[in-house]
Amino acid sequence: MTTTWIITGASRGLGRSLALAALANGHNVLAAVRDPETVADLATAHPGFAAVAHDVTDTEAAPGLVQAALDRFGRIDVLVNNAGRAVVGAVEEVGDAQLRDLMALHLFGPAALVRAALPSMRAQGSGTIIQMSSQGGRISFPGVSAYSASKFALEGWSESLAGEVAPFGVRVMIVEPSRFRTGFHGALEFTEADAVYGDTLAAVRADMAGVDGRQEGDPGKAARIITDLVAGEDLPLRLPLGAEAVARLYAAHRRGLDEIERLADLARSADFEGMAPSVRPV
Repeated sequence: MTTTWIITGASRGLGRSLALAALANGHNVLAAVRDPETVADLATAHPGFAAVAHDVTDTEAAPGLVQAALDRFGRIDVLVNNAGRAVVGAVEEVGDAQLRDLMALHLFGPAALVRAALPSMRAQGSGTIIQMSSQGGRISFPGVSAYSASKFALEGWSESLAGEVAPFGVRVMIVEPSRFRTGFHGALEFTEADAVYGDTLAAVRADMAGVDGRQEGDPGKAARIITDLVAGEDLPLRLPLGAEAVARLYAAHRRGLDEIERLADLARSADFEGMAPSVRPV
């Protein structure tokens, strides 16, 4: 069956790799990009490809993008919220505007597109929403507070979404990659360094600035994994991608479980005496 994909940020990196993988499988792709000229080669080579100029942070434009896909291809089967970027800097170095911009790009924009696409997906009784997060959407470290905050928000929003739309045949997968050769690190925004955090963040800044082109992750392989999972029946809620993501996420969960176990008796003591265990619908 030919399916139709909407992919944001498809002009390069993992978004472009996903577009190529979907096209190679015979599917249709509507690329949401700032400049359609950046994907003109795909439009020329593939009749099932179309591009629309779209700014993800313009939430009012989301219904128009969805309607463009419906007008061109008649349906929407997969929505990939992929567009993203990062700011590197200490909490005190990142201003309100930078933090709001990342929230707009990684949470409010994807949320608007999901809301616009869901009526069509519910009506057809199927659909898949792919939320491109990061290992930084589950764990964080000094220097990436703004980026992680926006991805943590996306993950919490998407986990709730998954439970709400499952009865309608709509699936959600949150992808948590480690470092991939997508151009992401070559486009990082660095705050002006404050001497107060020089010792704390110097190594992080140098690492983030110098890794581009040396990342372990292959975006082509990642795209094929994602498209294969979308085509199958067993779609995970979360997909770690890359050996580093597996190792770091596993270690973080293990530390978290150990800490809960260590503090369990103290935590339980905060409840009223003699209360029955809480009962919730989910």
